[in-house]
Amino acid sequence: MVQISVVIPVYNRARFIGAAIDSILAQTVRDLELILVDDGSTDGSQQIIEGYADPRLRLIKNPDNQGIAASRNRGIEAANGRYLAFLDSDDRALPTRLQKQIAFLDAHPDHAAVGSWIRWIDADGQSRGKTKRKAADPDQIAAERLFRSSIENSTATARTEILQAYPHREDFRLGSDYELWARINNDYRLAALREVLVERRRHDAQSSDEHWPEAKQWRLAVFAAQLERLGVAYTPEDLERHYTLRRMHKEDFAPDHAFLDWAETWFERLRQENTCRAMYPEPAFSRVLGLFWIKSCWFARQRIGRGRALARCMTSPLRSTIAPGLRAELQTRLRPGA
Repeated sequence: MVQISVVIPVYNRARFIGAAIDSILAQTVRDLELILVDDGSTDGSQQIIEGYADPRLRLIKNPDNQGIAASRNRGIEAANGRYLAFLDSDDRALPTRLQKQIAFLDAHPDHAAVGSWIRWIDADGQSRGKTKRKAADPDQIAAERLFRSSIENSTATARTEILQAYPHREDFRLGSDYELWARINNDYRLAALREVLVERRRHDAQSSDEHWPEAKQWRLAVFAAQLERLGVAYTPEDLERHYTLRRMHKEDFAPDHAFLDWAETWFERLRQENTCRAMYPEPAFSRVLGLFWIKSCWFARQRIGRGRALARCMTSPLRSTIAPGLRAELQTRLRPGA
C-alpha cells in the first residue's frame, strides 16, 4: 500500500495534461501513485501520458467516453493508497499540497477529507490575480452545503476507504462532485486548509461552462435531495429561487418585495426544520441563513431602494443572524493571521 493515490480523469486535455502530471510527480511526498483515467480522448492525450516513464504512473483507458463521474469511480476502485487525492486534468497542484493534507488527516481521524483554497490561472498558466477562498471550518462547510459545494473537488484529499464506500453517482453527467461531498458530509466532517494548494485553469473548453443549463439541473437535484432529507416541502419555484440565492451577482438579479417575502419565509422554514432534525450544525446554519438574507436585501436595493431594503433587512426576525453571518464570511475570506 502506498501512502496516497492521486486520480486524474482525462478527456481531450493534450494541451494541459502534462502540467497536471508534472505537478504531482514533483510533490514533496514521494510515496504515491498517480492514476490517470483516459475517458476516450481523441486529441493525443493518451500518447502524452504514455510518454512518461515514471513507475508511479498508471494509465487506465475507458473503452469509450463514459463521463467524469464514471472515470473518477474507476480511479477510486483501482487506488492502493491509504489516502486519495483528486486533481482535474487542466489544474496544477503546488509541491507541498499532498504533504500538508496528509498531515491534516493524520491529525484529524474524524475527518473524511480536506480541501484547500484555489488560485486562478489562465490557459497559459499565468496568474489571473484571483484566489477562491472557501470555508475551512468543518461546521461552516457543513452548514453551507444546502447552498453550495464548500469543498473544491480538485483540491480534495480523502480517506480512500470512504471514497470507495461513497462512489460518485454516474447518472450525474455534471455536478457529481457537489452531490458526492454533500452526501459524504451527511455522515463525516470535512475541512479545508486556509492556503492555496491548487491552481485552477480557466479556458474555453471547460465542460461546466459549455453545458451550464444541464449543470443547473443537477445542482437543483442536489438541493432537492437535501430539502427532502430535512423534511422541507418545496415547489419547482422554490427550487428555482433557492438556486438564485447564490447567483444574484452573476445573474445581475435584483429581488423585489415578493422575492424578499419568499426568502424571509423560506429561511425561517429551513431554520425551524433544522431545529427539529439537526441536519446542519448550529449556530453555523443560522449564520449562513443570515448571510443570504442580507445579500438578498443588498441586491434588492437596486429595485426597491436602499432605505426600504435596509428596513426590510433590519425589521426581519432574521436580523439577529446577520452580524454572525457577516463575521463568518469575513473570516472565510481573510488570510491566516489577518
